[in-house]
Amino acid sequence: MRLNQVTLPCTDYAASVAWWQRFGLKLIVDSPPKYARFECPAEEGEEPATLSIHLVEAPLAVDWPAVYFEVKDVFIEVGGRCMNGIHPLGEPERQEWRWTEAWFRDPAGNRVCLYTAGKNRRFPPWRVGEAAGGSGGG
Repeated sequence: MRLNQVTLPCTDYAASVAWWQRFGLKLIVDSPPKYARFECPAEEGEEPATLSIHLVEAPLAVDWPAVYFEVKDVFIEVGGRCMNGIHPLGEPERQEWRWTEAWFRDPAGNRVCLYTAGKNRRFPPWRVGEAAGGSGGG
């Protein structure tokens, strides 16, 4: 099984489409005023994941879900987003769980994280059921 698609709510279609394009996603379905789908950047030979937005009547009054995008270097990626007018909520931070994270909010208030984790994403020292080295089955 592979997670490939996430759909987020949006309250201003045009602002959200523009924001996600500046964030670095490629618009592949444009059905204003309700729905858009984007491709995420992918490594050579990989199938890109997709993310969609769908118009809702009112913004959500909760802080979840959060969408995470793994990148090789958070600092470089944040710099690129800033040059496109997308600014993080604060400086990238190294977390106690060994990830470096930078947080953003899209126009609808959805929480978006750029992070670098390396092997700690799947194989932290506290991984359950097998050694943190990463050779286990599944």
